[in-house]
Amino acid sequence: MTLRQLKAAAAEHGTPLVVVDHDVIRRNYAEFRKRLPKVQAYYAVKANAAPDIVRTLYRAGASFDVASLPEFMLVYENIRQLPAQARQDFIWDKIVYANPIKPRETLEALDRYKPLVTFDNLAELGKIRRYAPHAGLALRLRVPNTGSMVELSSKFGCDPGEAVDLIEEAFRAGLVVEGVSFHVGSQCTNFENFVQALNMASAVMREAQSRDRQIKILDIGGGFPVPYNRHVRPFGELARRINAEIRRLFPKDIEILAEPGRFVVATAATAIARVIGKAVRDGKTCYYIDDSVYHTFSGIIFDHCQYRLKAFKKGPTEICAVFGQTCDGLDTIAQSEELPDLEIGDLVYAENIGAYSTASATWFNGFPPAKLLHLNA
Repeated sequence: MTLRQLKAAAAEHGTPLVVVDHDVIRRNYAEFRKRLPKVQAYYAVKANAAPDIVRTLYRAGASFDVASLPEFMLVYENIRQLPAQARQDFIWDKIVYANPIKPRETLEALDRYKPLVTFDNLAELGKIRRYAPHAGLALRLRVPNTGSMVELSSKFGCDPGEAVDLIEEAFRAGLVVEGVSFHVGSQCTNFENFVQALNMASAVMREAQSRDRQIKILDIGGGFPVPYNRHVRPFGELARRINAEIRRLFPKDIEILAEPGRFVVATAATAIARVIGKAVRDGKTCYYIDDSVYHTFSGIIFDHCQYRLKAFKKGPTEICAVFGQTCDGLDTIAQSEELPDLEIGDLVYAENIGAYSTASATWFNGFPPAKLLHLNA
């Protein structure tokens, strides 16, 4: 959107406001499919679970990675119109439950849908056997996460050395391991993580095959980086490496999944906020806006992401601080942002804020989350 359109949207709908452009979502999804033609994209719903976004991606042909029962049901609501058998085919083709740890109640609720679920330890395998015996399984491997913005390997994934023993244990328990999965960490700018992970997955699958266990699915997870700044290398470069390793390491009939979330939605949203306060502290100008790290800017805390604030007003800039509207000192949006001299009532905006922002917004201090405006949905 142009600045004029953003200002018009703020004037009509008020602030704080998050504008989501679904044309950008469709372009990002199309680019992912074009660059990785052998890979089916399972959108990571946790990145932004807005129902409008789920519907747009469903219509575009996307599949879905869910990590909770409510996320599963959100996606399932889009297929209620299909006949029962088609729904089951859809679940297998379109949904993977990629959270390796699941409550008993979730497994019991999922079992009748016969979904594909991940696991990474014996205790989880025992729960699946008892409460969701009709599920298909994918074993998650622990792989390098060096250089990723959000590290996941300390929490999830089995050691590759024990992977095939876990696969054998699953088959002995009467379950079927359909696939192997991994995740290199969110916003992975170290492309070697993908190369190493693909080689580790290939080795595990070859060892499993030597024991007459055929693994049909490879889930390469998420982590595909968004150009938040000029230091992030192009996605096309990463895609070339992944494609080359897939051709080299895996049979042609392998089914490959991926779980892009941030890549699909991050660049599709812009946040608009209004200056509600202004002060000078220790010689630095400080602005207070009607949004916060407990709301749209929650990614600063939970996603280790910094969003650059920009002003609609032009003029010479100075280093300033920007704080959110809550009464918590943690609510700091920027300590060294370059902005022109602003007055109370002026607008600021932040681009590339579609992922892990509104998804983790709260009602802290009684302030509601920003209003969402969906365009071209």
